[in-house]
Amino acid sequence: METRTLVAYASKYGSTKEVAESITKTLQENGLTVDLEHAKKVHSLEEYSAVVLGAPIYVTHLHKDAAGFLSKHHEALKKLPVAIFVLGPLSNEEEEWKEARSNLDKDLGKFPWFRPVDTKIFGGKFDPKNLRFPDSLLARLPASPIHNMPASDIRDWIEIRDWAGQLATRLQPALT
Repeated sequence: METRTLVAYASKYGSTKEVAESITKTLQENGLTVDLEHAKKVHSLEEYSAVVLGAPIYVTHLHKDAAGFLSKHHEALKKLPVAIFVLGPLSNEEEEWKEARSNLDKDLGKFPWFRPVDTKIFGGKFDPKNLRFPDSLLARLPASPIHNMPASDIRDWIEIRDWAGQLATRLQPALT
């Protein structure tokens, strides 16, 4: 029987999808058979032997589609090796990275059964020109953390590919 890995992602503006695509490609280059799918569109995990879930952290919380994925598939996920990555910080400020970790840990704490084999935080991407309602309205509020925030992209593609390569090695024993 062929073993398959699912890379499921939640993405609001596409940057997490781009990271998920890079991770999928790296896993494939490392010998895994991988499917890439939006988390909301995954109906079953029956054909998968491992899962990688990716999501952004928006306004201090894990994207709702990722949380929904964990809730919907919790029975299957308890039996599979699962890794999770999130995009969060929009700068290299240490405090922002600590806050992203704290927010992720708090949200994952709502799923006490969830025991990922690895959890990784990557820098995110922000472009105020691409904001849609209600985010565009939020950006105009002076008290908003994204008010007058400049565009940024601190995704580290080398780190992303390195993590995916290491993850492929970690998932290989679980898949055989």
